[in-house]
Amino acid sequence: MKHIHIFENGINVVFGINDDNEIRLLHFSAQQFDENDITSPDGDRGFRVVELQVSGEDRSGARHGNKYAETAPGTRMKYKAFSDTNNSQGRRLDITCFDPETGLETVSHMQFYTGLPVVRCYTDVYNNGTEKRTIEYVSSFMLSGIEKEGLRTADEKLRIGVCHNAWQKEIQWRFYSLDEVGMGLAQRSSKVFDVTNTGSWSTKEYIPMGTLENTETGSLLAWQIEHNGSWHWEISDISGHMYLAISGPDELHSHWSKELEAGGHFESAACAVCAVNSGFDGAVAALTRYRRLIRRRNNDNRDLPVIFNDYMNCLWGDPTAEKEYPLIDAAAEAGCEYFVIDAGWYAAGQWWDTVGEWQESSERFPEGLRRVTDYIRQKGMIPGLWLEIESMGINCPIAKEMPDDMFFVRHGKRVCDRSRYQLDMRNPEVRKHCDAIIDRLVKDYAIGYIKMDYNIEPSFGTEINADSCGDGLLEHNRAYLGWLEGVFKRHKSLVIENCSSGGMRMDYAMLSRYSLQSTSDQEDYKLYASIAANAPSAVCPEQAAVWSFPMTGGSREEVVFNMVSAMLLRIHQSGHLADLSDESKALVKEGISVYKKIRGDIRESVPFWSIGQSNFMDSWSSLGLRCGKRSYVAVWRRDGEDTCVLPISHLKGKPVRISCIYPSYNEFDYRYNSETGSLSVKFPEPYTARLFLLEEI
Repeated sequence: MKHIHIFENGINVVFGINDDNEIRLLHFSAQQFDENDITSPDGDRGFRVVELQVSGEDRSGARHGNKYAETAPGTRMKYKAFSDTNNSQGRRLDITCFDPETGLETVSHMQFYTGLPVVRCYTDVYNNGTEKRTIEYVSSFMLSGIEKEGLRTADEKLRIGVCHNAWQKEIQWRFYSLDEVGMGLAQRSSKVFDVTNTGSWSTKEYIPMGTLENTETGSLLAWQIEHNGSWHWEISDISGHMYLAISGPDELHSHWSKELEAGGHFESAACAVCAVNSGFDGAVAALTRYRRLIRRRNNDNRDLPVIFNDYMNCLWGDPTAEKEYPLIDAAAEAGCEYFVIDAGWYAAGQWWDTVGEWQESSERFPEGLRRVTDYIRQKGMIPGLWLEIESMGINCPIAKEMPDDMFFVRHGKRVCDRSRYQLDMRNPEVRKHCDAIIDRLVKDYAIGYIKMDYNIEPSFGTEINADSCGDGLLEHNRAYLGWLEGVFKRHKSLVIENCSSGGMRMDYAMLSRYSLQSTSDQEDYKLYASIAANAPSAVCPEQAAVWSFPMTGGSREEVVFNMVSAMLLRIHQSGHLADLSDESKALVKEGISVYKKIRGDIRESVPFWSIGQSNFMDSWSSLGLRCGKRSYVAVWRRDGEDTCVLPISHLKGKPVRISCIYPSYNEFDYRYNSETGSLSVKFPEPYTARLFLLEEI
């Protein structure tokens, strides 16, 4: 067998080309390759570069159950070409394979990024044959032998990381052994562990990420799928080894198939795969830097302005001019830089099932909405509005005038969810309609910010003008991203927040375009701390918007707890600021002032977790950001013991100057031990939080 060895940015990638002209991906790891680790009697048979399933093709007997392994013609693919080039981003590998029976050709792409142990992967499929072929599945990344390094059994050494996500309970990591997910290494098991999303809420159950740690060797793989619809990853066994397969939609899980006419082409969803020896924190640090490279360049991610939004623990979607003016004054006094009028500005009363025209309500704003947005600018802030442009209420007057092909349709009927229709962004008339709304709001109200919400889930797609319902959804998802790019081209200074009932579309197809991300609609500030602590694992800190909503009549510690949750990320200030006590107002203002001093570091930082990822039931939570010689550590105590020791490994043995930078009145004890590299804090009272700065001397 001929080997191709690649070492780039700390990742060892090894391909093999055998005597049957088949190419294998033998290794993808921060560890060195040892061919003796491939111990199966079948050798490297299962180490294919790509899996491809086409309708009517017979799968091999080694395939059991719902696995996307031993696909056809995936098992027949022959090696054609290997390209190793460099571009502005870094090294790029393109591996071309073909099936002599169908004429299908695949190109597996691996784009490296200079200095980062991250590779962006996707697959192109071309039909070079004479017959139409229907694709049911294609992998974006396929790696076998994920358990092969080390002497312990797979169950003893492998830990699978899954990022669970739910409304008001976002970004909750759990780590499992193979036995805990009902798996083990078998020669021909029917069991597959998979994490899947079906539908347009891309993160309604899981963040499209995963990790796989080998606790014996210390190596770790981490990945993210960059798609705003249906996606899938799975781990199982094949030919005596275990594999990881990552993809976008497929037929089995998401009703997706794609017909390729002769000469046709399809591109899979992209994913990023990271390989490190530095554990979970090291992988997330690498992914954070990668996310900054792939996203749209914009001033919002550079400047990190403070946003006030009138929704949470405030107007709750019931704005009026009379209510807004005192809030505007209070937000300006606190130091906010954007002021966003949330839902309800377009309707006098009940509006849920009538939205879609997006015209201001004269009842709510008797002197006109423009008068309010002008007042926001007079107070030194930029105005913003809430919008939910992709859905239309079933009782919206214009919905009756629009043809069915402007909406999702299944079984001949418009798809309804929560009294809303889903607009189909593939339709040019829909995009024209949406463009007109955005352009009018920017022109008529001089807004510079849109909170783009999305509160429906129309499930797996549409049958109109599609090879399958999943195909309709996929092309709609891609059309939406293209439409969004057009909005930013026309309105270069516009900031648009990605919100889907909070964090239901927290993916980097969206976040490579959108300015920032709403992390949650969680209404209990005591619980929000866990979401805030974990947020940078899924989203760059400077894109992760966290609500701070101090309560009227609340204690000073309640205000501080709220503020600390947002101060290492993006402050989404809310609450009845005008009605707070003078002490509470001063603490909000102080928190925003401190934030403005450190936000230049936040945009350059990488996260770390001294006591691990936060669980809703944990007594203590912590988030750290590391930027050069400065490290910021937020610490929250909910209940339990009054003392916590936080190991900070990158500071071990270094002289450090430590200070509590918020709040200024801190009365709690804290100590730093340079020999152990640990911060000890003692918070006598439950539900208290502090923000610390540790500077290397």
